[in-house]
Amino acid sequence: MIDLRQFEALSAVRDEGSVTRAARALGWSQPTVDYHLKNLERLVGAPVLQRSTRGSTLTQVGALLLDRGDQILTLTERALQDARELTEHGRVRLRFGTFPTAAAKLLPQIVSRVAAQGIEVDAHLEESVPLVADLNLRKLDAALVYTVVGYDLPFRPGTATTEVLRDPLMLALPEGNALASRDVIDLETLVTLADERWLFGSTQGDPMDTVLIDTFAAAGHTLNVAIRTDDVQVMLGMVAAGMVIGLFPKLAIGSHHPGVELRPIDAPEFARSIVLAAPGEGPKLQPGPAARQLAAAVRAAIEELG
Repeated sequence: MIDLRQFEALSAVRDEGSVTRAARALGWSQPTVDYHLKNLERLVGAPVLQRSTRGSTLTQVGALLLDRGDQILTLTERALQDARELTEHGRVRLRFGTFPTAAAKLLPQIVSRVAAQGIEVDAHLEESVPLVADLNLRKLDAALVYTVVGYDLPFRPGTATTEVLRDPLMLALPEGNALASRDVIDLETLVTLADERWLFGSTQGDPMDTVLIDTFAAAGHTLNVAIRTDDVQVMLGMVAAGMVIGLFPKLAIGSHHPGVELRPIDAPEFARSIVLAAPGEGPKLQPGPAARQLAAAVRAAIEELG
């Protein structure tokens, strides 16, 4: 059976680049680190390290083991922390990740609702791409993330997902723009804007940016991305000043901003799918009890928001 110390030793070598430095970081002796690594190699029947005079790196087998091992170490530490929380304070802590615009609109109501059920929310604010990575590593118990229709997020197998809102994406134009007279923007009209200066989010690979890039690429165009920022008010100010145009989710911006014309896009892929994701449990891979209570709180907060 694998000893957790074997994963700790392997993780430290990966991070430090050598067995000697790994031993120093762990506060162990070098023979102790070697002992655990050699036992691990005996268990799997293959080397887990490639050693040289310049240091040590993980073999393909070692990297595969640590891909799972990082999750095991994280879950073990969190199990101890959760048990201590429950013992000392009579409550369960739930590590919940959400993107900033959802946090601004929904987080206070969510926290209030689950607190009444003995759940303390430890909130982490990030964009969807890093949230998915943290959930896959089991650093989070649940995450509220978004993608766009037809674009799947790279969740690890065994992740349970529930869509809680379909949020339209709006094209933001400066007041007085020729297209602002239209009630709806169709795709044929949208791709005529290829020469405009566009506003994108700061995170590379954001699904809202990806659907726009792919739509224009299909028509033979490459977009001019002039500015990248995640500050919604700054973004709207730049559009109002005529500096850029861009896509905005309706949840984040509401319906009216001075100097900005907001128009829906007549295509199903131009909608943001907001999803609550959590590690699945049991044979049917359902979210755990705390995650299910969180999902109910998210839906209630969305309903309250209207």
